[in-house]
Amino acid sequence: MITALGVTKRYGARLALDAVSFAAPDGSITGLLGPNGAGKTSTFRIASGLMRPDVGRIDIGRNGSAAATLGVLPHVPGLYGRLTVREHITYFGALRGMRGGSLDTRVRELIDQLDLSAAADFQARTLSQGQSVEVALASALVHKPQHLILDEPTSGLDVMSTRALHALLRSLRAEGACVLFSSHVMHEVAMLCDRVVMLADGRIAAAGAPGEVLERHSVSSLEELFVAVSRTSSDSGRS
Repeated sequence: MITALGVTKRYGARLALDAVSFAAPDGSITGLLGPNGAGKTSTFRIASGLMRPDVGRIDIGRNGSAAATLGVLPHVPGLYGRLTVREHITYFGALRGMRGGSLDTRVRELIDQLDLSAAADFQARTLSQGQSVEVALASALVHKPQHLILDEPTSGLDVMSTRALHALLRSLRAEGACVLFSSHVMHEVAMLCDRVVMLADGRIAAAGAPGEVLERHSVSSLEELFVAVSRTSSDSGRS
C-alpha cells in the first residue's frame, strides 16, 4: 500500500500540496488525477524519495521505505543513450541487486512482454518515444516491485503498445501489486482504475471508487468531473 499522510509542500510562496492524505491499496490500480499544476508531480517525487515534504509523509508498504519494493516510471524516461535496450534493463536490475541467470531470464521476459525484441540490441538514443517509454517501464519492473508509480505511462505509445501496457497493469493488479498512476486520458482511467484521487490546487478535490465519485459529485463521467475541477482551479488562480 502507498499511503499519504497530511503531505504539505511549498516552493517558496507557492503551496504545491496542502495536507494531502490518501491510500492506494495493494491489489488495485489507483489513478492520481488533476490539471497541470495540481500537485501530482510533487506527490510522485515525494513518494519516490526524490524530495521531502515540509509536513507529513508518504509510506510505501508496511515499513514505509521505498527502497526495495518500489518501481518508478517518470514522465520523461531519461534513458542512457549509449546503452542498448538489453543493457539498460540489465543495468537497472543489477542496481537492484539482481545477478546471473535470474537477471538474464527476467530481462528476456520483459523484452518479450513489451514487444522489444526487434530493438533489443539498439542503443537507447535511436529509439522512438514509445519505445523509450517501454524501456523505462521495463527498467522499473525488472525487480518485480510490489509498488509501482507511473507518471503518464501511455504518453507517446501507439494503440498496440497501449493495449499491451493495460494488459500488463491488469496482470500486476491480479498478482497483488499496488499501482499508482497518472493520466489525462479519462476513458483510460475509467477502464483501469479501482480508485481515483483527483487533485486541484494542491488539495484533494475527489477520492474514491470511480462510480462513487461520480455519484457524489453529480456528474456522468470522469471527464466531466476533471473539467469542473480544472475550471475551479483556474478560477481560484485568477482570484
